[in-house]
Order: sequence, then structure tokens, then C-alpha cells
Amino acid sequence: MAARTTLAQSPVAPSTVRSDIESRIRNASNDLVDLSHRIHAHPELAFEEVQASTWVAEALGDAGFEVKHGCYGLPTAVRASIGSGPVHVGICAEYDALPDIGHACGHNVIAAAAVGAGLGLAEFADELGLTVTVFGTPGEEGGGGKVLMLERGAFDGLDAAMMVHPATAEMTAMPGTAVTQLNVSYAGKPAHAGAHPELGINAADAMTIAQVAIGLLRQQTSKDDRVAGVVSDAGSAANIIPDHSSGHWVLRSDTAEALAALKERVLRCFEAGATATGCELSATTTGPDYADLRPDAGLLELYRANAETLGRVFPPVPSDFAGAATDMGNVSHVVPTIHPMLDLGCSPAVNHQPDFTAACITETADRAVVDGAIAMAWTAADLAMRSDLRSV
Repeated sequence: MAARTTLAQSPVAPSTVRSDIESRIRNASNDLVDLSHRIHAHPELAFEEVQASTWVAEALGDAGFEVKHGCYGLPTAVRASIGSGPVHVGICAEYDALPDIGHACGHNVIAAAAVGAGLGLAEFADELGLTVTVFGTPGEEGGGGKVLMLERGAFDGLDAAMMVHPATAEMTAMPGTAVTQLNVSYAGKPAHAGAHPELGINAADAMTIAQVAIGLLRQQTSKDDRVAGVVSDAGSAANIIPDHSSGHWVLRSDTAEALAALKERVLRCFEAGATATGCELSATTTGPDYADLRPDAGLLELYRANAETLGRVFPPVPSDFAGAATDMGNVSHVVPTIHPMLDLGCSPAVNHQPDFTAACITETADRAVVDGAIAMAWTAADLAMRSDLRSV
């Protein structure tokens, strides 16, 4: 379990060092924006981020980081470290895109900001007593890259982990839900739908029964639970009893414990379809479950002060903001973690919409790259001065 911290009065990084960190990042701003735009122009799906991971690795290698490209059993994962101080900070870069709509979640901004934070800290890591590691984390959009890296020791020994994420509101902490994804299929038996329907076992009916059961279940689930799915196959011809149906389902809850309970109830709905029709059910997870995000209060307070110094404003989070899921949630359960959100000023466009894709290479997004980099670098520098905030 990550150590939970409380803020006590103690010094932050010297102003001269903070000024030098900012100058270093601003001097690299053209390169950082270029990196963001290149990743945006070449969207790559989860675990296929060959170009993006190469560009991130090269940028950090050129700055003197010790780089491993292709690590933790993941060809597009990156680990880049510099410094030898006792306080170890991890900065996460995401760079996978979404099918069809590209970088509609702004991972190009995330990657460039992470690289920028690393560049800002590189020259001063030893002076501050820091070890800085920038992680290139593939497959966030459902693949659970950070979960796999966590299980394989990537985040062992960290005192803090951080990243920033573009959104339609400025937030210190995204409401992060727990999520699991299921591939579901039924196997039945084909038959002529007119001449001998009684000889068939209808897999489409099984899926229909499950969907009806899930629809009724929603009346008894928590307001924080979400069940969404799509049927991708339910037969090919009206005169043939469908012998196969399949679909993909996403389940969300506010905690990992609530998600486990919801998953059990939803699986019973799928089992009902199999029982009623005589079909065989297959239900498998598509990747690791994502845990709820548990941000560290002390780190958040440092980050907020730094972001506000840069002119960023944090309005109250709307009460109906449901949040989203991230594999950074799993990291937050074992390492003090922050995952602030950067407002791109593009409302009503929201993440995972084509209009948000376009918003991720605007001047506002480019500013978010630089601001996010500086705020994270300052927060890491402050942490080095704050024994009360380090993990135990």
C-alpha cells in the first residue's frame, strides 16, 4: 500500500534551481511541442507504439539519460534514468492512441510533458538529491501497460510517481474509477430457421437474454457503477439459426472492491443467457483490471501550488463528473502518485471524441505540454526537500 502523506511546513527547492529548471524546459519548448505534434500525427495503438516510444527514448538519451528501450517484456516500454540521489521520482509518459480517432485522449501531450519534466531535472538531479526515471508506458487504452510494468518491478523503490493528462477542466486529481473489460461469446448450433428451427441452439438469443438481464440489473447497482457493451457478431443470415454471438463489455466502479462485486453480478447475467438457451458461454478479460486512482494529498498540494504559480486555475470539480479509468490507478495503490488534469479549453468536446483529437495540437495544448512539464519538475524538486512526503 502506498504511504499516504500529510503536508507539514518545510522548505521547497531553492528559487534559483526552480528558475533554472523552468528555463531549461522553456528553452526546449519548441522540441517538446514538435514531439507532441509528431506523436499526434502518427497515432499508434496499444503496444504498437514503435515510433512514439523511439522518439521518447531518443529525446531522453540525447539529454544524458541512461535509456532502456524495450524492457519489462514490452517492446515499446521505455525506462530512462538520470541522477543518483536518494529520492527516486518516476514520471510516466503515455503514447498510445485510440482506434479510428487517433490521439483523442491526448497522450501526445502526456508524452511530451513527461519528457520535458525529465529534461528540466536532468542537470540538477544530483544537486537536489534526486534519481529521476521517465517511464514510457505503452497500452494505457485498455492494455494495462503500467499494470504489467508494476508486476514486473518497474516501480519498485519509487518515492513518487506522477504524470499529467489533458482534459476539459483543470483538476489536481481525476476521479479515477476501477475498470475491467470482458470479451463474451456464446456457441450454439446452426439450423434452417424455416424448415427445422427446433434443431438449432440460438446464440443470438443467449446474448439478447444477457443484455436484458444486465439492463434490469442496472436498477439495483450503485450510482457509481457503469456497464457498457457492444455486440459485434450475432449471426450472418436471417434464415440460419445463429450458432455464434460475441461482444465486448466494460464494467466500472468507484473502487476495486466494488468492481469485483459488480463483475460477479454481470457474469451471472451472461450465465443466464447460456442456461436459458443451452449455449456454451465464454467470458474472458481482455487485460489487467484497472484499480481506482488514489492520489497522494501531499504531492497534490505541492503540484497545485506549482501549477498556480504558472497561472493555471483550478475551479471546483462538477459534482456530476464521473471520471475515467487509468492504469495509473494500480500504481497509486503501491506508490504515492498524482495524475493531474490540464484544461485544453475545448469544451464541449471531451476526451475520446474527434474534436478532442483536434484540440490536442492547439496552442492551448502546446502550452499545457510546457506547463505540465514545469509543474511536475518543480514538484519533483520540492519533494527532494520534503522528508515528510517521502514513502516509508
